Amino acid sequence: MKGLVYKSTGSWYSVKSDNGDVFNCKIKGKFRLENIDSTNPVVVGDFVEFIVEDHDQQEIGIIQKVYERRNYILRRSVNLSKQTHILASNIDFLLLIITLKNPITTTSFIDRFLVSAEAYSIKTLLIFNKCDIYNEKDEVLLNSLISIYDDIGYDTIKISANTGYGIKELEKRLSNKTIMLGGHSGVGKTSIINAIHGSLNLKVADISDQHSQGRHTTTYAELHDLDNNIKLIDTPGIKGFGLVNYEKNEITNFFPEFLKVSSKCKFNNCIHMNEPKCFVKQKVESGEISNSRYESYIQIINDDNLKHR
Repeated sequence: MKGLVYKSTGSWYSVKSDNGDVFNCKIKGKFRLENIDSTNPVVVGDFVEFIVEDHDQQEIGIIQKVYERRNYILRRSVNLSKQTHILASNIDFLLLIITLKNPITTTSFIDRFLVSAEAYSIKTLLIFNKCDIYNEKDEVLLNSLISIYDDIGYDTIKISANTGYGIKELEKRLSNKTIMLGGHSGVGKTSIINAIHGSLNLKVADISDQHSQGRHTTTYAELHDLDNNIKLIDTPGIKGFGLVNYEKNEITNFFPEFLKVSSKCKFNNCIHMNEPKCFVKQKVESGEISNSRYESYIQIINDDNLKHR
């Protein structure tokens, strides 16, 4: 029987079969995927093959195969680990939720997420949430940040899940797509789902006053069926986004504005650090490439978990 994984708790999986029935499934024995050293071999968004067994008069699905993934969002599982954690698979559209405060989303976090999406050709929409709580100074900073990513060619949108501002426009972009929501805890991922599809009434927690950090309301990744044939995957909030399984000299390919001009560098293998006549660095110095983007790039290049060719 073939089905789609709707929820993963790490040991159990909710799988909806092609005929619409939902089964609690598990993996029997050791189950590994070729070429992926992942902490989670089965993820939300996977298409799987499973059989149904009777256990004490209860039907349990046994996953036997994961079909080839079209794409996925991958990050390093913990800071010092070479293992990977897949957030979701078979995604049409990544929605990265960004807030200027309560909590702060750094440009470094944004850019690492975008590298992972670019690596697997996943189209990304940057959603700037909580616009209802920003003052004039915040608005200036917000517009400056949006300008950076607009100029590169990324799609951006301002919204407020609390007031409904921008939600209708957001919905129009999502029809007939499988979407993944990503971002820190507290940026409003679950609130956005509720704003789009209020009848789900998913639980939302308050922001911690002490640290201005969001509390985890989404413990496990889960797929929700919304109106207009939208399949939306909510993922747990994450503090950092560690990259893994990349070569240092390929990272430039995942910064579109670098890739656009890198052919004019003096050396074909230029990684835009200390090489002479680097056209990318010239563009940074002239302000045509954002300094924050270049700083993110340098942080990634200096990451010890990246491989040297």
